This record gives sequence, C-alpha cells and structure tokens, in this order.
Amino acid sequence: MKRLTKKQMWIFAVGQLGWSILSGIISAWFVTFYLPTQKDITELNATQFITPGLVIGGFLTILGLITALSRVFDAVTDPLIASMSDRSKNKRGRRIPFMQYAAIPLSISAVLLFCAPVNEISGWNVAWISVFVVLFYLFMTMYCTPYNALISEFGKTQEDRMFISTAISLTYFAGTLLAYTPFVFAGMLRGAVGFSWSYRICFIVLAVIACICMLIPTFFLKEKEFVDSAPSNANMFKSLGATFKNKDFRTFALSDIMYWVGLTLFQTGLPFYVKVSMNIDESFTMYFLGGMTVLSACFYPVVSKLVQKFGKKKLIIAGFLGLALAYVIATLIGIIGTAENGTSGIPGIVYGVLICVIAAFPMALLGIIPQAVVADVAEAEGITTGENREGMFFAARTFAMKFGQSLAMLMFTSLAIIGTTQNLNSNDITASVTGMNIVGIVSVAFCVLGAVILMFYNEKKVMKTLSEKPEKAEQKEEVAAE
Repeated sequence: MKRLTKKQMWIFAVGQLGWSILSGIISAWFVTFYLPTQKDITELNATQFITPGLVIGGFLTILGLITALSRVFDAVTDPLIASMSDRSKNKRGRRIPFMQYAAIPLSISAVLLFCAPVNEISGWNVAWISVFVVLFYLFMTMYCTPYNALISEFGKTQEDRMFISTAISLTYFAGTLLAYTPFVFAGMLRGAVGFSWSYRICFIVLAVIACICMLIPTFFLKEKEFVDSAPSNANMFKSLGATFKNKDFRTFALSDIMYWVGLTLFQTGLPFYVKVSMNIDESFTMYFLGGMTVLSACFYPVVSKLVQKFGKKKLIIAGFLGLALAYVIATLIGIIGTAENGTSGIPGIVYGVLICVIAAFPMALLGIIPQAVVADVAEAEGITTGENREGMFFAARTFAMKFGQSLAMLMFTSLAIIGTTQNLNSNDITASVTGMNIVGIVSVAFCVLGAVILMFYNEKKVMKTLSEKPEKAEQKEEVAAE
C-alpha cells in the first residue's frame, strides 16, 4: 500500500481545521449567545431566548441540562458510529464516506443551533436548541470518529503518526483561534444587524469555511490507496468490550479523563482569573490565549525529536506536571495578590504572561502525543488480535474527552461561587477569589493524578508489539495460504 507524502498529510490535517472551527464555535459561543449577561442585555440589546438563571435544582441552567442530556446521547453514538465505521464494506473505504456524508449537515446544524425561532423567552426555543445540539453532536461524531481512526491507518510508521499528530494539532489550534474571531467582527456588524445576527453572520461564514476544509481530504485522498484493513466482524458491544479489555488503553483513557477535567476547569476559569484574581480587563483573556497558542506552536517542531529520545509516556507525564505548575501560579494570584488590588507590587498582567509561558510547552506535548499513543495502542491491538478496530479506540478516547469536559463544566459552577452569594435568577456567575483558588487547586490535583495513573501504561510492551509487525504479518499470510 502507498504511504502518505508530507503534502498529503497536510491535506488530511485540513479536515481537522474544519471541524475544530465548528467545535470552537460551540465551545466559545453557545453559552455566551444563549445566556447573555445583564450587561449584554442592557447595553448591547442582547435577546434572551430561554429562561435565565440556575433554575434546575438551584445549580444548573436550562442550557446546562440540555448540554448534559446531549452528552448522554453522545455517549451512545460514539461507539455506535465507531462500530459502523469499523465494520463498513464501502468500496471507497471504511472512513472517508462517513466523513463526506457528515461534513455538510454538521456545518448546517452548527449554524441552525444559533437560530432559535422566537425572539423572546419561549419553550419553542428550548425545543429547537435541544434538537440541533443533538444533531450537531451526532454529525460531529460521524465525522470525527472515522477521521481520528485514519491517524492510525494513514500513519504507517512512528514518524508518520507523529507528523500527522503534529499537523492536526496545529490545525486544531488554528481552527479554535478562528472560532474566536467573532469577538472582533461581531462588534463591527452589531450596529447594522443587531446583537444576534452579528454573531450569526460570523458563524455562517465560519461554517462555510469549515465545511470546505472538512470536504477537502474526502475528495483529495483515496482511502483504498493507503489502507488495506479488513472490516471488523465484531458488533458494537463486543467491539467496545474488547477495546476496554486492553489494559494499556484503560490506563491511558483514565489518565486522559484526568487531563480533560483539569484542562477544562482551567480554560473555563481563565476569564475569571483575569477578571477576579488578576483584577484586569477581561479582554486580556484573548491576548493570553492567543499568546499561549502561538508560543505552544513554536515548540511543535521539537516534539517529534523529543519523542524519539525520551518516548511518549515520559513526555506526557512531563506535560501533566508542567500544566500543574501553571495552575499553581494561577492559584497563587489569589494568595499573593496583585498591584491592581493593592495587596502586592506584582501587576496582574505579569501573572498572565508567566502562566502562558509555563503552559505553552506542556500544551504542545499534550496536544500532539496522546493521539499518537491511541494510534499505537490501536495498531498493536490489531497486530495481536487481527481485528482492525481503530474507530472504536478513537471513539473511546473521544468519550473520555467529552466525559472529562462535561464533569469539569459541572464542577466549575459549584467551585467558582464558593465564598460568595450567587443570584439564582442571573446568568452571571459570581466567582470569588476563594472559589478561583479552589478551582486552581482542584486542577492541579487532577493533573498530578493523571500523571500518576499514566505511570502504569506499559509503553515498552506496546512498542515491542509494533516492532514485530512485519514478522506477524508474514505469519498471517502463511496461515491464510494454508
């Protein structure tokens, strides 16, 4: 079979640029759009489409409940789509057709999610949002699960898998940054079209770009020329069970959940660290995120070389500990104080720059290497068992990510308001310095726990299996010939 050229690997990575734009739109704007602050309502004439406040049990918004239920649906579709992809006998391949069919409806559902039909608080809006958030995650799974499985199948060698992981990490960051551009362009449009449509127009433009990017690898890469994997015969439950029977994957997945909880707690809390702990303007959040992303990308070229020297396991553990150090700095802000609130001589912006510099390299490590680890484990399992279930492995990893993110979002609301009084009828989270300190401590704990768990991952065994691939392939051919 052919091996992808570097140019073809970049073509493949463009697909990640597309879906990361859409994912970034939902992550950055879903809550902001449908739960506007009182300031947005009074000063920018934002529309309230659903009942505001923590009206579900006193700790959850309607939007939070919708999101939680959609994640439950997501938990079912992840292994279902993975199984369908692994078992596919399509003449064009097991992955590309799924991606091609999902790209357009995924882009459309991302836009329609923000087009609630009634311009006031209404149950119809709740129903509309519920339907389209489910459709969004369904089509996202249909694209991303087969796409991620191709990392292992297109990556013929360790070098190829690391290059692909590096390329898609870069396009992921680029897509996420593009998703934040409405911060600039929506403000320019607002005077002419109003609050809601200023964002919708930006989302439509971004969705068109994302759709084109997602379709590019499906038209320019012919899967069958590079992949010769036989379809899996296992049904969904058998395949999922076999995936989690793999001890090394279980160890990695549990560690990965710790990572996503810690990362999401911190990312969600960054605007509050800026505003509450550093006591500086919230707009600095964008500068810090952008600076950290650019600096992190500068480290990408050296990651592959470091992997060759130290291995993936040690570097992921180093990434965990590096992030933990950044979270320690964030926690110290509330303890030491800043020049802005008169408790120390250190300006808040200094803390922000220090956090970005410390976190950039760990973000590079954790942005590239974990995907390559899943590809290693999936391929090693295929060599050992003869079952090609790459889709299920990456679906399980995606579920770990979504579970960690959802758990963190629920935890953040509860932790950030410790030490203050939260108005249950307001969309504004009243975070306190004490609450943000606790968020930082919990983030550190999850990162350290993730590093400890990963110590039990048997990287030597996995790599030994991969090194025996040619020999085992010859044995299978001899058995087939007999």
